[in-house]
Amino acid sequence: MSAPTAARPVDAEQTGRRVEEVLDRLAASGAPAAVEAAEELVRSLMDFYGAGLARVLHLLSAAPGDPVAGLLGDELVAGLLVLHDLHPEDRDTRIARALDSVREHPLDVVDFDEESGALTLRAREVGGCGCGSGESAREAARAALACFAPEVGSVDVQTAPAGPTLLQIGTAPTGAR
Repeated sequence: MSAPTAARPVDAEQTGRRVEEVLDRLAASGAPAAVEAAEELVRSLMDFYGAGLARVLHLLSAAPGDPVAGLLGDELVAGLLVLHDLHPEDRDTRIARALDSVREHPLDVVDFDEESGALTLRAREVGGCGCGSGESAREAARAALACFAPEVGSVDVQTAPAGPTLLQIGTAPTGAR
């Protein structure tokens, strides 16, 4: 895993002034609804980044060994890193991390279409009852992928029949010789 490229340096004071100037220009435009929406947008973004930074500090202070692993495993921090193209893991690794975060739904990646952003998964029935757990697995995967791999635009979950797990290429089923 390589270190992410640092974002371009930003002067906090200058950025604050720029935000104020934009809000002042909106206020001068005579569109109170636009000013209110812009102020709400700024508050929402500040809340989001504030929560992310607080989480970073918490994870760094609580992480034994490799603090980066703790950061990359956190949905909020991972989302911030992906949003700014700073996440050091590739897409496939982030997809696997997202699916690992929803272990209650055993899912295997079948295919990812880069052009459309469609991810096809296979859900293994753990209980063998045939009940419709595909929808909850899809929603759980979609929620986790939104943070870890937002380039996934849609999720399709196919249900595999209960029984032996999928064979890996080059292996034979148990008892076959």
